[in-house]
Amino acid sequence: MEKQLTFYGQGLPYLKGHEYSGILIVIEGADCSGRSWQVKELRTWLERSGHAVLDTGLRRSGLIGDAILEAKQGNTLGKRTLGMLYATDFADQLENKILPALRAGFVVLADRYIFTLMARDLVRGASKDWLRKLFGFAPIPHLIFYLQVDPQVLLYRSFEKYGFLDYWESGMDICLSGDIFESFQIYQSLLARQYDQMAEEFNFTVLDGQESPLIIQKNIRRDIQRFLEERRLETDVK
Repeated sequence: MEKQLTFYGQGLPYLKGHEYSGILIVIEGADCSGRSWQVKELRTWLERSGHAVLDTGLRRSGLIGDAILEAKQGNTLGKRTLGMLYATDFADQLENKILPALRAGFVVLADRYIFTLMARDLVRGASKDWLRKLFGFAPIPHLIFYLQVDPQVLLYRSFEKYGFLDYWESGMDICLSGDIFESFQIYQSLLARQYDQMAEEFNFTVLDGQESPLIIQKNIRRDIQRFLEERRLETDVK
């Protein structure tokens, strides 16, 4: 069943009238919340069920993805520069990966979306109205799942995964504390507050990210299966 996409703002003018039969599913959450594992398992399940799948995420743009990584290694990026680089990364992927896949009928699995970018910028002092206008070109996903994890648990998981705390994921660039452990917990708490505020506004399905990954996967699959069945019924009626 083909439909026109809806957007959070004006969208992209040249897309008006285009039809899309694909589905956009977003998995949101902080670093080490378990998103990437869930996306990987969902892709396998969906492909085995006969769906064509594209997975995407932050900093995967062929235009600017590597440039962001290189710039972040210097730890000298300004707040707005960092935010605009990620917005450019998202815009490039949207135009060259996400939208073509949706037009071709793919299920697009986004390992984070504009909500992470907005949460990061809000914590760094950006205006909510400005961010809504900036990301007004973003399509509204069909389903959004948010893995909610306590900052203290994220701290343990970060050490388990990396063996250290990341400068940017600890918010060290905004001088919350001279101690990286304290800064990490303050920053992740501020991000969590932004996610929680967005959950109702943007209709997140909030999941306990501290549950077993298999239970979380089961719950996500259940909701996706329900959505697919409802869509199939709509198609049959028409």
